[in-house]
Amino acid sequence: MEKRVYNFSAGPAVLPVPVLERIRDEMLCLPGCGASVMEISHRSKQFMAIQEAAKQRIIRLLGIPDSYDVLFLQGGSRLQFSMIPMNLLRGQAGPAQYVLTGSWGKYALAEAKKEGATEVIFDAAATNYDRLPGAGELKVRSDAAYVHITSNETIQGVQFPQDLDLPAPVVCDSSSDIFYRPLDITKYGLLYACAQKNAGPAGVTVVVIRKDLLERSNDQLPGYLNFKNHSKEDSMWNTPPTFAVYALGLVTEWLESTVGGLDAMYEINKKKAALVYDVVDQFPTLFTGHAKKSDRSLMNVTFKLPNDEIESAFLKQAQSHSLDSLKGHRSVGGIRASLYNAMPMEGAQALASFMSDFAKKNG
Repeated sequence: MEKRVYNFSAGPAVLPVPVLERIRDEMLCLPGCGASVMEISHRSKQFMAIQEAAKQRIIRLLGIPDSYDVLFLQGGSRLQFSMIPMNLLRGQAGPAQYVLTGSWGKYALAEAKKEGATEVIFDAAATNYDRLPGAGELKVRSDAAYVHITSNETIQGVQFPQDLDLPAPVVCDSSSDIFYRPLDITKYGLLYACAQKNAGPAGVTVVVIRKDLLERSNDQLPGYLNFKNHSKEDSMWNTPPTFAVYALGLVTEWLESTVGGLDAMYEINKKKAALVYDVVDQFPTLFTGHAKKSDRSLMNVTFKLPNDEIESAFLKQAQSHSLDSLKGHRSVGGIRASLYNAMPMEGAQALASFMSDFAKKNG
């Protein structure tokens, strides 16, 4: 294909075109290196400068104080599901409490159970994970090791719109919505995100951890699984995923320099999501949204059509309009439009226009 489609994939997902163009231009020979970024040593001054620049941009974008550390790890969220309870739960008096608002929270809980005592303080299973906890529903223990949340559930399309203020360290899986809005990082004990949804290509996982929590890491843990090792070595305990860190750095540079920061990104994201949700709400007999309106995700718009035949026609016609990867997750079906930071406004407009035309012809 010679023309790029509007890629609504949930991950790996769309990247900013200026970032892809920069990668293309520098792929063969990174300026000042005489080689590709994939060929130079992770200990070279050039790569160490790239990694430090990416780290500093993350610090600026998220407003991270000196009491936190930023780590570049591997293994995605799946590894963090185990690594976090290994480091933060073992040896603690109280349990790790989990808030289940969708599939990824359940996966995280399953791994934590292998490491120590856990407690579910909210589970939206009864309504098929279409909502978030309401005011007063979270009963957090004073001795909880931490409270784990998933800020955005990509499969069900529900998202916490604000930072939670809880009396225990909040551990947040922010894989699918990191950098989508400003946040108060001091409300979190640890925030982690695999990059391939909203921050870069697959391969690197960002962990922002409050430094006092590093003291919970037991020296008997396997080396790679010990947060303290990565902090002491400035994410150089092993060879980091150099290309993924480089690309993440370009994405954060794009957010700062081109978009204008997270306040501007948030306004754009709200407008993109509103375009699509407005069509869903305009044609309720054809489009049935999964999440409750108050809990809808700005990153992943999920909805269903009346039957498989109409859904198949929708997907086929969408592809003919260069609207790609709209099929919902296999576990829930339906349609999922992922509107991550890099999805241009034109993509959301094209999808909304197609949906409106489709509804008028098939509603």
